[in-house]
Amino acid sequence: MNTLTIVSYHYVRPIRNSKYVEIKGLEKTDFVGQMEYIMQHYNVVSMEHVVASIHGEEELPQMALLLAFDDGFSDHYLHVFPHLVDLRIPAAFYPCVSPTVERKMLDVHKIHFILACEINKMALVGSLNAHVEKARESFDLDSIDGYEKDLKIPNRFDSGEVIYIKRMLQHALPDDLRTKITDNMFREFVTSDQDAFADELYLNEEQLKIMIDEGMHVGGHGVHHEWLNHCDKSHQESIVRDCRSFLDRIGASSQFMTFCYPYGAYNDDTKTIIARDGFDLAMTTEVGITDLTLHDSYMLPRLDTNDLPKSCEAETVSWTRNLM
Repeated sequence: MNTLTIVSYHYVRPIRNSKYVEIKGLEKTDFVGQMEYIMQHYNVVSMEHVVASIHGEEELPQMALLLAFDDGFSDHYLHVFPHLVDLRIPAAFYPCVSPTVERKMLDVHKIHFILACEINKMALVGSLNAHVEKARESFDLDSIDGYEKDLKIPNRFDSGEVIYIKRMLQHALPDDLRTKITDNMFREFVTSDQDAFADELYLNEEQLKIMIDEGMHVGGHGVHHEWLNHCDKSHQESIVRDCRSFLDRIGASSQFMTFCYPYGAYNDDTKTIIARDGFDLAMTTEVGITDLTLHDSYMLPRLDTNDLPKSCEAETVSWTRNLM
């Protein structure tokens, strides 16, 4: 068989009774239920098996599925890893280098918790726009109306207001300004102690080594969770080089290496660089089932956890039925 379902995860934690009930993550009990659904309908495979199949050395079983966990959260060590060990199934994990090594918050995750700490998203939009107006004297900026027209476009998971906040603070504003505004809003809505928050949020190198020793795969996911398609070629080369050095150091690159594009963002330079630097495959955020005979090995699509049921008692969804 050549078809592969890749399912992506981010936050997996007890959410309902936590301080951050608005965080866009998977409730731990729902994760357990989804694993039951997956074990009932799929054959979970390792990344080693997937890479061997890409190289024509092995065939995947029918209903093959790969689990992929992005961003290197401590959630993955505390709540995911023990359950996978109990089930005796493998998975792939994609931490960013900087937070894992330096224990510093990434802007992308500051934004997640800013959004999670305020139910009224218009209040966040108002705070963001006020910061933008205040910075207008020092930066060449578009009008608020212009930004909102271009960016306030909902997708299948987020409202227009949430997408607007994310895109403004991810790449629409100048680098220095968006970092300053993100820090100010994180301090206003979340906490002033970023270091303590980061140390609690991210897993560390020793935890990754333990996971690797138990048969889990660890791949590259950027240094600061960059939009690689917004980086010039030399910057991308530096990012991929740093990822490879990190994977070498923790013992994750002895047999093969894989990459997961932050935000699913890449361009032709990215693909060329990671192929040249020895990565065997890369995963996108394009929604779909991978066909190893058709898909470019550096453009593999994935499903999101929300695309599959959270219980083994649920009816099979089309993503599952169409493969049977």
